[in-house]
Amino acid sequence: MNKLLQATLLLLVLPTAAYGADAKTEITDLLHQFLDGATRNDATIHQQFWADDLVYTSSAGARFGKTELMAGVTSRGELSEQDITLRYGADDIQIRIYDNTAVLTFTLVGQNDSDQLRFYNMGTLVQGEHGWQVVAWQATRATD
Repeated sequence: MNKLLQATLLLLVLPTAAYGADAKTEITDLLHQFLDGATRNDATIHQQFWADDLVYTSSAGARFGKTELMAGVTSRGELSEQDITLRYGADDIQIRIYDNTAVLTFTLVGQNDSDQLRFYNMGTLVQGEHGWQVVAWQATRATD
């Protein structure tokens, strides 16, 4: 391959690579903000994180959309700091970017004083007019 062609290809790839790195940082930050909000059962952060056309498959095998998910969130209400019994975090975050679509995988860790719950989560996010939002989600309880 001649040097001019190599240089041209490099120039075409660099913006995508830079965009991918920025998008990964943005999605990682979004995930951490979401998990902090989910710990408090914050309806606003749920509203922003989930797309209107969400398809959510729970670890119990139930499939539902954003309307049902938000009904569950709002029925419980936001928790005060003293009412929080389980805090959520993420391990092994991996993000793959495909233009305006991203595939997010991570291990969700729910921690309280005496126990730790772990779930393998996978989400598909699309970047649109409201930023990155989840359009599909799968949660599986980890057994290891």
